[in-house]
Amino acid sequence: MDAGVYIPIISDYGFKATFGNEADSLFLRTALQALIKSDTPIREVRFDKNVFEALTIDSRSGIFDLACTDENGSQFIVEMQLGLAPYFVQRMKFYALHKFNTVVERGEFDYANLPKIYAIAILAKSILPTAHFHTVANLRSEQGEIIDEQMTFITVELAKFNKLVTEIETDLDKLVYTMKTLHTTEPTQYPAFWNEEWLKRAIDELDTRKMTPEERAYFARVTAANAEAVKAEKQKIQEAEERRENLVKSETVRNALQMGLTVEQAAKLANVSAEFVAQIQAQLSVN
Repeated sequence: MDAGVYIPIISDYGFKATFGNEADSLFLRTALQALIKSDTPIREVRFDKNVFEALTIDSRSGIFDLACTDENGSQFIVEMQLGLAPYFVQRMKFYALHKFNTVVERGEFDYANLPKIYAIAILAKSILPTAHFHTVANLRSEQGEIIDEQMTFITVELAKFNKLVTEIETDLDKLVYTMKTLHTTEPTQYPAFWNEEWLKRAIDELDTRKMTPEERAYFARVTAANAEAVKAEKQKIQEAEERRENLVKSETVRNALQMGLTVEQAAKLANVSAEFVAQIQAQLSVN
């Protein structure tokens, strides 16, 4: 993802400089309040360890992008995902349930006083069969009645957000608009709400013109590492797709040969070479 004057909030560097800014949590606190749609301001936040160990010898460990607790004990897990992740909901359930087990153990199984847990996923792509960009999910009955609000799953899909500046009203709108457009906006095209203190502080952290030499060097390292990771992920996807195509072609050729088609006919049907068909034919002969 290319950055202009401003580093994208949804990049690794941008996320850490804004949501993960331990020296100044105003943006994080306001963003969390907007994401959970609470009218009560979050006045304090404590950053928690974002790595968790496996509970048993054969269970999985993991790492959150961000974990924190507010002054009331409510716990937040925030995850960012740039690429397509159709099973991201499963990942968030794994993280949230691990956090649930942790707080139950810490409270000596006092189920009556468990803190609220918010598992928040911010996704660049769309994964849910819903029309709205912001989805809040709790345990509900068949009639849609709330059964439990102790654990809440919140999903933000940036691809579904298409409001114009003139349509922005809530802090949630302002947050998502900023995350989606900041890095493509020229400084002369500032929407008025970017001068609000919580957004202004975050935007200043992402202004490449205000970076120290050390920050520039760190940003360059993170960007290079991200580029390598993206390249490796694309390679894995391409290889998986090629394997899938070969399996489909192999099955097509195998069925064609078993139906009595010639090598040339099978090759044409599956859009492969005669040599490819000959290899499948040899395997069938062995079997």
